[in-house]
Amino acid sequence: MFFKIAAGIAMRAMGLACRIIRSEATGARFTRFLSRNRLVIREIIKVNKIFLEYAEVKKSFLIAALAAASTLFAGCHDDSGAGAGTAGSSGTSSSTGSTSAPAASQVRHVFVIMLENEDYTNSFASTSAAPYLAQTLPMQGALLQNYYGTGHQSLDNYISIISGQGPNTQTQLDCQTYENFTGTAPTAALDNQAVGSGCIFPATVPSLPDQLTSANLSWKAYMEDMGNTPARESATCGHPTVGSADGTQTATAADNYATRHDPFMYFHSVIDNQAVCNAQVVNLENLAADLGAVSSTANYVFITPSLCHDGHDSPCADGEPGGLASINGFLQEWVPKILASPAFQQDGLLIITFDESNGFESDSSACCGESVAPNAALPGLSGLGGGKVGAVLLSPFIKPGTVSTAEYNHYSMLRSVEDLFGLSYLGYAGLSGQSSFGSDIFTLKQPVLPAKN
Repeated sequence: MFFKIAAGIAMRAMGLACRIIRSEATGARFTRFLSRNRLVIREIIKVNKIFLEYAEVKKSFLIAALAAASTLFAGCHDDSGAGAGTAGSSGTSSSTGSTSAPAASQVRHVFVIMLENEDYTNSFASTSAAPYLAQTLPMQGALLQNYYGTGHQSLDNYISIISGQGPNTQTQLDCQTYENFTGTAPTAALDNQAVGSGCIFPATVPSLPDQLTSANLSWKAYMEDMGNTPARESATCGHPTVGSADGTQTATAADNYATRHDPFMYFHSVIDNQAVCNAQVVNLENLAADLGAVSSTANYVFITPSLCHDGHDSPCADGEPGGLASINGFLQEWVPKILASPAFQQDGLLIITFDESNGFESDSSACCGESVAPNAALPGLSGLGGGKVGAVLLSPFIKPGTVSTAEYNHYSMLRSVEDLFGLSYLGYAGLSGQSSFGSDIFTLKQPVLPAKN
């Protein structure tokens, strides 16, 4: 009698476990699953205690329950076709969540996914409309609770991430007209800031792509929806004609690409080399194939979802809900593909964050020494920064469930990438008070940093 009851209880508990595995952790090792989801153990212990009140059958009950558990786990773990070591559709890779240090000594592939306009408390709350971002992914990597944007509105944040240049009056307004920057070259006395105003920086203002190319490292940017409407923008290196109004400021039902979320289009060193720009700033649909091998995956990968899937619009021009709900769907589709890629599993780092808080009216707080800039008295329009947005980092070098309370911002991200690739600091990445991602994040193994070029 008790054996039958024990088996039934085990079946109930294992059924629950199977549902969790399939929905949140397909492909993860069983041991990692148990460490994060104690529902099965709690089920068995709870019912075991009840039965012990009526009979001294602890031993037989436990043996039967565990036997049933073993059989059922063997059946539910692999029936989706994704066994251990394979990324499942719900977003877990065998390399993510590992408690074994990677063989690689350095991070050589960095992936960045940029999302839009959410305060930390909205994105990472227990009631977040993006539970995959707020709950699932932090348990696989590191949650940075005090990560900040560097300004308002969107464009100045994107530019800061790949150049260290602070906001100016045009980039703070998202460059409604796609026009050249007019001003000085970077000035050492001003933390290598170019003083002036405008949108497209001259070749005298260096950017991360310039640095990577000079160091014989590859980079590639993937822009969702770019070129969906060819008359609007090209499917490669898509941007307005210099000096014209930016027609991508507003989404359409067919095309949700926004030039202002594609920072590479604001550097003449990129857009003036048409062949290189066409090859390296492409539609997102190219990413899946490029992830297939280490040799086809760039050292630095920058991913911008559409205005709908990055959460900027809500509702979206095509009828989707937008906001955090659409962010959740996008991440569930693309993060597993990145985590399953040979490049990530070998020596990768994935950074997921937001450009800014939910507007300068909501939060313009700052960190990390950011202050009045030569081109913008208030980088955040109503304050010194872009507000607290948070970030999630995943890597074979990061212990699952890591939480960092250290303060970082977009300049910190640039600085960290430059450290990982042995590059000198650009602009505010070298600001006094800035810190790179350190042992508070790389909790499984500290990457070896190459010598600076």
